[in-house]
Amino acid sequence: MTIEVPAWAAEVAGALPRPLVFATVSGAHLYGFASVDSDLDLRAVHLLPAAEVVGLRLGPQTLQHSGVRDGVELDVVSHDLLPFAKMLILRNGNVLEQLLSPLVVVTTPAHAELAAIAPGLITRNHAHHYLGFAATQERLHARSGELKPALYTLRVLLTGIHLMRTGTMVADLGVLGARLPYVPDLIAAKREAEHGPLPAGAARRLAADVPLLRAELEAARSASQLPEHPDPAAVDALHDLVVRTRLG
Repeated sequence: MTIEVPAWAAEVAGALPRPLVFATVSGAHLYGFASVDSDLDLRAVHLLPAAEVVGLRLGPQTLQHSGVRDGVELDVVSHDLLPFAKMLILRNGNVLEQLLSPLVVVTTPAHAELAAIAPGLITRNHAHHYLGFAATQERLHARSGELKPALYTLRVLLTGIHLMRTGTMVADLGVLGARLPYVPDLIAAKREAEHGPLPAGAARRLAADVPLLRAELEAARSASQLPEHPDPAAVDALHDLVVRTRLG
């Protein structure tokens, strides 16, 4: 069973009080294990007018909205184009996933340009993001015993390994987890309950596999053909895009 993105997601994103460069779906829907009661996580980039960037009355660099629609809890976060671009040139896997999410609810030509530039901004140092994120989720699982952080741990390690080896972003555990035969059962259990417990018998497999995946990600980082730093030409293209889009 696939949990569909609601048809009204674009309307929710479009209600933010600034024009959007793009809006995509993140969270469990993107990761392939949304449950029947999952929040809908929308992540966006908005565009402040030039007067709200260079003048005395600065516009909001971050917009947030939460609420409930048709029984679905909403978590909507948008960043202005400039801070988003600055995060892109750091080792921030979250913004890469948001930009390159295949679950697009609002798009523009500037969105397409950003996505085309993104491969030149990916470095082997993005592995640090995924190693750190996995460690946080592993600790959360140890405290709560819930299935959700266990799935997050697997997902971020596998995403990081794939990114280091291919330079491409895949965030769907249903795709990445094909190598682990028990993952489909874990995803099926998660889809029934957002905060359900780890199914009996899975703890032993996770305890064995997570350290191996962590070591595999570290080895993939060391062997990666990705550069240490973003391509200067990609950074220049990103700068040009921010200026053109703001002034245009």
